[in-house]
Amino acid sequence: MPMKMSSRERLRRCYCNEQLDRPGIYIRDAYPQNDVTYDRLKAFINSSTDLKYRWSPCWTKKDSLHSHHIEPYNKNFDRHVSILYTPCGNLKSVRLESLKGQPGLQSEYLLKTRQDAEMYLSLPMNITECEVSGFFESDQKVGHRGITEVQLGLNPAGFVAELFGSEMFAIISVTDRDIIHQLCQQHMSIIMEQLKFLADKKVGPYFAMLGQEYIVPPLHSPADFYDFNVKYDKLIIDFIHEIGGRIHIHSHGSIKKVFRGFIDMGVDVLHPIEAPPMGDITASEAKDLARNKICLEGNIQIASMYENSPDQIHEETITLINNIFDDGKGLIVCPTASPYMFGKGFTCFEQFKTMIETVLEWHQ
Repeated sequence: MPMKMSSRERLRRCYCNEQLDRPGIYIRDAYPQNDVTYDRLKAFINSSTDLKYRWSPCWTKKDSLHSHHIEPYNKNFDRHVSILYTPCGNLKSVRLESLKGQPGLQSEYLLKTRQDAEMYLSLPMNITECEVSGFFESDQKVGHRGITEVQLGLNPAGFVAELFGSEMFAIISVTDRDIIHQLCQQHMSIIMEQLKFLADKKVGPYFAMLGQEYIVPPLHSPADFYDFNVKYDKLIIDFIHEIGGRIHIHSHGSIKKVFRGFIDMGVDVLHPIEAPPMGDITASEAKDLARNKICLEGNIQIASMYENSPDQIHEETITLINNIFDDGKGLIVCPTASPYMFGKGFTCFEQFKTMIETVLEWHQ
């Protein structure tokens, strides 16, 4: 058993699938906005867990013209209307944004037809650049307490799925599959250019991407997962590995039938690994597939942190460790999502505290 590690070294070993002194412990931090009930929990998490600061590049895009305006909708939502001007015509999207701190709702997607997709493809490839000093400031700030992870955003297929919406993406993937591939290729090229820029600036080595969950069963087949996710993501991940980097992938849903695809594309850390009913794969099944290949980050259901007792959380955490950490590597204990219930920070404090302390006190 390795000697006690700093959080920075422990997470490095997680991302490289090396031996650990104990499982990692991490809590995602997209808390409800302006909710003081979580202040005590935030302080405990910041002092007790392996931290991952997230840095998102702010890309400067050229030759992309758009407009945005807000219209009243009702007492709960405003209507946000965006217009994208292309050489071949204008595209519109509409989103309802909550006035009361609740999730928003996309009411009209940017792309609805093949013609819309062709308009989007007529846009010139943007030359992108960004200021990177914030990454180095973040990494210095987290220090030995953790790492700074570079957020790449949506993978090519996830990006395209959000342009169409899941339902229309599924339809177009049957009727006009070639246009989906053209859009994925375009976005992959943008990500690759961004990665080259970041590599030149010595930003890294930890990167994160999401969006694969749009192309999983039951809406899509394993063949679709390979055709739209693995095909493009593998090229991105291969480049990250070539520059000495590591990649974290966030993908909810039913992934059992496509788990091999995550291995084949080269994922280093995969979150959240959900058992039924939210997903279709147990922790032990995931470990059998991922052993010596992928570090599993998960998989206490976030609802359990609000609904179960601290004693139940303790048992869930011990069971998770027993199912995944038998070889002393490949596990970051983590809920499936960030704390999310507004005004319930006091309700879930003891559950989070128990989960964290169970990991900190674990010994083989």
